[in-house]
Amino acid sequence: MIAETIVGRGDRAFDYYRRINPSAREEISELHKCEPYVYAQMIAGKDAVTHGEAKNSWLTGTAAWNYAAITQYILGIRPGFEGLEIDPVIPANWEGFKVTRVFRGATYHITVTNPKHICKGAEKVTVNGKQVEGGLIRVEEGVREVNVEVVMG
Repeated sequence: MIAETIVGRGDRAFDYYRRINPSAREEISELHKCEPYVYAQMIAGKDAVTHGEAKNSWLTGTAAWNYAAITQYILGIRPGFEGLEIDPVIPANWEGFKVTRVFRGATYHITVTNPKHICKGAEKVTVNGKQVEGGLIRVEEGVREVNVEVVMG
């Protein structure tokens, strides 16, 4: 997923996410005997005696890696030394998204719109109503609420 975002292919990155998503990776319609947020080695299919049962759950670091891939690379909100880097790489059919992120004592309200239906690239970034160059949102001492708007294009 991360590699696909690095080369700008948001559609493929999100497809990979959907395929590994615990609640969607098996074609088991109503029965999934595991927490929906837990990654398991496998889910027993319809012909199994233990249909829907998860095997070897909670044994991998997959959840942590997926969290990083989804939040920091697909949504593109990466923490850095100087601030938050905003660089979304999303499926072209997404209209956009909204995220609230707490970072270094401030709450960032981030709105991304995708009017041209592209996978990567910011045409305009504003922070508290002022346009900034690039996607680095610098930390400002004493500021507790930050409104970020990103227009992809």
